[in-house]
Amino acid sequence: MNKEIYNEIKRRILMFEYPPGEMLNEKRIAAELGVSRTPVRETFLRLEWDKLVIIMPRAGIMVTKVEFQQLRDIFLIRVPLEGLIGRLAATQVTGRQISDLKLLKARCERILETGDQEELIKSDLDLRSILSTAANNPSLGEVSDHLYYQTQRLWALIFDREVFPSIVEAEIDEIEQTTQILSEGNPRKAEEFRRQVIIDHVNRIGRIFGFPQDAS
Repeated sequence: MNKEIYNEIKRRILMFEYPPGEMLNEKRIAAELGVSRTPVRETFLRLEWDKLVIIMPRAGIMVTKVEFQQLRDIFLIRVPLEGLIGRLAATQVTGRQISDLKLLKARCERILETGDQEELIKSDLDLRSILSTAANNPSLGEVSDHLYYQTQRLWALIFDREVFPSIVEAEIDEIEQTTQILSEGNPRKAEEFRRQVIIDHVNRIGRIFGFPQDAS
């Protein structure tokens, strides 16, 4: 699978350039990207595994719809997984990774000036990447990423319903606290914090979209 093609089509889905329910034309997308249909077809197979598209024989390829109850269930699964990532990261984090977190915070602070929504999503992905690398458990990281991508499209919906600077400030605070806790090397504290981040996020989504809260 061509990773560049995969990342670009996935980006379009996550940023709602291809909104939920849209039918995707394999031939047209291949022409837009200047490639044959084969790598695009391979990408759609991976995106179906990611649960971002549905391949319907003889009908086409549809971007999956955002089902809030299903996403809430996924968030609940993510709570212990993210906690475990935090615990493992706290025991193995390197000075380089702490420096990367500090640089990431500075990047995120600049978003308050630029208002770049896509850059904020990239910052959140980079935060997850640093944590996953520090945890040093590829299998755990793969499962966590699989679930994360299913919930990531909520970012685009949140942008329409909340004041953008407040979303950025929340991300900055998360990065800052993560950096501090990992620097302390306290596995239990790191686990509790990463669990609470997900719990707070799903409860926030509940307030915005009106589904039951208290994910704890």
